[in-house]
Amino acid sequence: MKSTKCAIALGSNLGDSLATLKSAIVTLNNTPGIAVKSNSSWYQTAPVGPPQPDYINACAILEVALEPEQLLAALLEIEIKFNRIRREKWGPRTLDLDLLLYDNLILETPTLTLPHPRMTERGFVLVPLAEIAADWVHPVTKSTIVQLLQTADCSGVQKLPL
Repeated sequence: MKSTKCAIALGSNLGDSLATLKSAIVTLNNTPGIAVKSNSSWYQTAPVGPPQPDYINACAILEVALEPEQLLAALLEIEIKFNRIRREKWGPRTLDLDLLLYDNLILETPTLTLPHPRMTERGFVLVPLAEIAADWVHPVTKSTIVQLLQTADCSGVQKLPL
């Protein structure tokens, strides 16, 4: 199978979030069929949903030799390794891995929608993604990530110092 370029978002707001996210990048890169090509800076972001601590978010570009559903399964398995428990929609989490883009594929299945249906309205996704994939064209809107960023609400998204 040929390799495919993908973009994912990473987030955490429980435990040592920065250590969790750094370990998740290593775990992704050590997963068969996945190679991490780049990742963004880390950003502190205001939460969406019920009251909870701020998040640390980032994005990564992957080269994968997995079909979309296989990649989703691998991401969910990694979340479980980091003690992800799904209690409430948009609730706090130790690790969240969202598949944003799978090349230019448009897909809708009962378990996976590509591109990610809410990525275009989320500053906490677009800011880090624009850092590493500014010119990637969203297959539905036909806009680049940097163009989408211009209309997104980015309040509450702050780059963490190195």
